[in-house]
Amino acid sequence: MTDATTHPLRRHIVALLGALPLGLSTPSVAAPRREEELLPYGAREDVMRFADEVAQRQGFDPTWTRDALSRARQVPAVQRLIMPPPAGTAKNWAAYRSRFVEPVRIRAGMAFWDEHERWLQRAEERWGVPASIVVGIVGVETIYGRHTGSFRVLDALATLSFDFPSGRRDRTPFFRSELEAFLQYCQREALDPTEPLGSYAGAMGLPQFMPSSILRYGIDFDEDGHVDLHRNPADVIGSVAHYLAQFGWERDAPTHFGVAAPVEVRDRALMLVPDIVPSFDASEFAERGALLDEAGRSWTGKLALIELANGDAAPNYVAGTGNFYAITRYNWSSYYAMAVIELGEAVRRQRR
Repeated sequence: MTDATTHPLRRHIVALLGALPLGLSTPSVAAPRREEELLPYGAREDVMRFADEVAQRQGFDPTWTRDALSRARQVPAVQRLIMPPPAGTAKNWAAYRSRFVEPVRIRAGMAFWDEHERWLQRAEERWGVPASIVVGIVGVETIYGRHTGSFRVLDALATLSFDFPSGRRDRTPFFRSELEAFLQYCQREALDPTEPLGSYAGAMGLPQFMPSSILRYGIDFDEDGHVDLHRNPADVIGSVAHYLAQFGWERDAPTHFGVAAPVEVRDRALMLVPDIVPSFDASEFAERGALLDEAGRSWTGKLALIELANGDAAPNYVAGTGNFYAITRYNWSSYYAMAVIELGEAVRRQRR
């Protein structure tokens, strides 16, 4: 996202700086430069005190937590990347879409779907989430595992836990909770905490889950005794579908309908106030002059008028259902949700 609402690395940043629900979907960013000095945290009393507190809360051996955090390093690149993008960048749905609904992702999505169709079908049967939506999310997040992040998760989370940069709202408590969740995950899966790699904000694996989301929503879908979102596509597929189901995905329901926005500025402004939250029924759309397509006019649930800006050109509009809103719980952006939907649909059409 070139700004906080139109780039998948910032779950994943709009949410991060508000109430990040899942994991930061991260763009491909380089690991720390070799010339940067990475300062170890082992000599910091506040870090060791945190290690002891985690050990006490979780019942861990304090020697293990102290050793883990003593090997964490402060990464200046993480501090730079967590800062907000420059102000004044115009949102542009057409440009955003072109970065994700494009030949490389479509071809990779077809291969992913073909290879893991059995798990996609099982996930849809169990949670009602269509294969196209799961395929769309994994494609937008990491191009099916091609770009999962090159930062040591331990370093990224420690840097943001103990040296969150000034100049934006402090998210230290959030990242300390994620660091604790990461240590829990490493204990549960018997991992060396220095080994997992991820985004600059600590998101991991093909679906870019934050550690707390792995603990809460991660699924051992193939029942091999582990939740592995880095190398096990079955667990990736099950975890993404489970996550959406937990955030209200409705089986056999659409994500959105076509709509012409109200001509009257006041009516349009009033309908845009709830943003992505479904708040109006079809009759209220009609009363405000929002013209739904035929399927939308017969929809009995609530809808949101979604505006997708196109820079200086006219915006696009759709009427989002509860399922559209569920996708935005993965990354709190309507641009992200539409990219997921349209990438998944493009892959589905190409497989015919």
